[in-house]
Amino acid sequence: MMKIIVNNKKARHDYFIEETYQAGIELLGSEVKSIKDGRINLKDSYAKIKKNEIFLYNVNIAPYKQSAMFNHEPERPRKLLLHKNEIIKINQKIKQDKCTIIPLKVYVDDRGLIKVDIAIAKGKKKFDKRETIAKRDFDRKMRKVKKYDRL
Repeated sequence: MMKIIVNNKKARHDYFIEETYQAGIELLGSEVKSIKDGRINLKDSYAKIKKNEIFLYNVNIAPYKQSAMFNHEPERPRKLLLHKNEIIKINQKIKQDKCTIIPLKVYVDDRGLIKVDIAIAKGKKKFDKRETIAKRDFDRKMRKVKKYDRL
């Protein structure tokens, strides 16, 4: 039973998602409590590879109210936990296709661990975004028509 804490809806609008990976995330205690309260924001966040490690940037985890003195910095870089061969594969894909790494969602898995789904993605141009919106609207209208046909 997976509990989704936050979804990055903007990611699917702004990028073509090519591959997804599940990663653990290295957190402090106050960050874990804050995330489980749902006080996390993935807007404009991305990941980079540095020295064969992946770090997550611009993820805002609000300070936990009850840990006043031992609180964390809200937008510090956070290390993602992946297998070495996955990191190598991601690094090759990024260098080859000029893609970026973006977080798609943060959730708590069955064992109570906080996980991040990251994706290798290519940015969409403005006309691609318009095309996606038009397709979504068309699909919505078609579902509505089919719904009324059944009645």
